[in-house]
Amino acid sequence: MKKKNKNIFYIFLRYLVLILIALPGFDIFYFIFSPITVYPIYFLLSLVYEVFLQGTTILIGTIPIEIIGACIAGSAYYLLLILNLSIPNVKIEKRILMIIFSCGIFYILNLLRIFLLSIMYVNNSSLFDFSHKLFWYLGSTIFVIGIWFLEIKVFKIKEVPFYSDLKYLYNSQKKSKDNH
Repeated sequence: MKKKNKNIFYIFLRYLVLILIALPGFDIFYFIFSPITVYPIYFLLSLVYEVFLQGTTILIGTIPIEIIGACIAGSAYYLLLILNLSIPNVKIEKRILMIIFSCGIFYILNLLRIFLLSIMYVNNSSLFDFSHKLFWYLGSTIFVIGIWFLEIKVFKIKEVPFYSDLKYLYNSQKKSKDNH
């Protein structure tokens, strides 16, 4: 396969994966990340309190802490996946490592966020509502942006998501027209 056709095929394949993951919604992210979020939070809270687990709700005495989809932040994982799959010229091994790196960092930050907010809630902290809303509206976005910039630095990413692909396709099309 010619290099040009191979590059176009890989562009198509990367975006096809993103579309196929998006079609059923974020269910795949919640399926993967819900249990590996709920159980570690349950464990961490059990180090501080006597806790009981009922589905995705952790009971501390009579205080319920429900780990809902928004807590899992499936859309943030999807955004990280979009950023990682929308940059060209990355070998598959490096791309997998980048995805694990970015999702892993977000996962750890998300666990810390849920754990700290849970402690604030149980202790009836006056800052809980403010902190919870701040994390809700800005936290995940700031985490994703920060992780992406860290990823750019660590993995020496030179391309720009989407733009680099569009530029390549445009230049390929332009060269094809110039040759005819």
